[in-house]
Amino acid sequence: MLRFANPEYLYLLLVIPVLMIIWTVQTRKKKKQINGIVDKALQEGLMPGRSKYRPPVKFYMTLTALALLIIAAARPQAGIKISNEKRAGIEAMVALDISNSMLAEDVAPSRLDRSKMLIENMIDGFKDDKVGLVVFAGSSFIQLPITTDFVSAKMFLQSLTPGLIATQGTDIGGAINMCCSSFTKKNNLGRAIVLITDGEDHEGGAIEAAKKAKKMGINVFVLGIGQPKGGLIPDGHGGYMRDNHGNEVVSVLNEDMCRQIAKAGGGSYIHVDNTNSAQELLDEELAKLQKGDLLNAVYSEYDEQYQTFVLLALFLIIIEALTLEVKNPLFRNIKLFKK
Repeated sequence: MLRFANPEYLYLLLVIPVLMIIWTVQTRKKKKQINGIVDKALQEGLMPGRSKYRPPVKFYMTLTALALLIIAAARPQAGIKISNEKRAGIEAMVALDISNSMLAEDVAPSRLDRSKMLIENMIDGFKDDKVGLVVFAGSSFIQLPITTDFVSAKMFLQSLTPGLIATQGTDIGGAINMCCSSFTKKNNLGRAIVLITDGEDHEGGAIEAAKKAKKMGINVFVLGIGQPKGGLIPDGHGGYMRDNHGNEVVSVLNEDMCRQIAKAGGGSYIHVDNTNSAQELLDEELAKLQKGDLLNAVYSEYDEQYQTFVLLALFLIIIEALTLEVKNPLFRNIKLFKK
């Protein structure tokens, strides 16, 4: 694992593109001035030693050396020893519905986008916990195994769309069962499934799966997203999805189903609307779970790596100094650079 002891110095790398722009502008200005004084056909005879490629090569070597020195100043360090630390936390598997109905916009900006925001905020509140992600529609798959890598969790979250699953539908039972098999084999800590859906269970088996989770000591919290009056589903072409009869499809939040699943799973039902109340209620419920010992792999020792970058920079500086802007008469027959 690579880290920087002084990452604030990396902001100096913003100077690199600025210098490139300044050099490019000055070079073009200089070339324009020469062309205005001397005809292009005469320039070769008047400046026989001129090289077209040496000046930019020298400049980019200097620029690269500068970038390497800036990185060295930030003190890159590589982890050389991994140790397992015990920390108290919970395990939470998120089961996110990504069926087409989650594109409905009765919750802003859409049910799916609102769900992503809620999950991201939940993860931001985690510290020593573990989180995993299962996505489902007509079938389910594990998007992210349970982990302490919250950065990756949020990264995977942003890429979720209904197009990831070809089989449409809403198999809530299958998603809960997959979450149950994704936890670590520990009995002394709180484990939760956070199910986010609009409750349109097309496959059945959700209640039975929730009861199974409860027997395993896993609480199932259901976040029903949407409005009871329903919302239209965008078709991606400026209109809305229609059924076989040409009528616009209205997706309605099935709160009764959501409540039944939560009750069977020993958790609670939370309605998600356009306020922050759902986020607050979820955080409160998760905070009640028993925290147990979790082993987290961390790098405990780091070795300085700046020397490598300094040596590379010095090498480039020496090569740049030995490279003339004009053709070297001592090596006239060795053409490393074209005219």
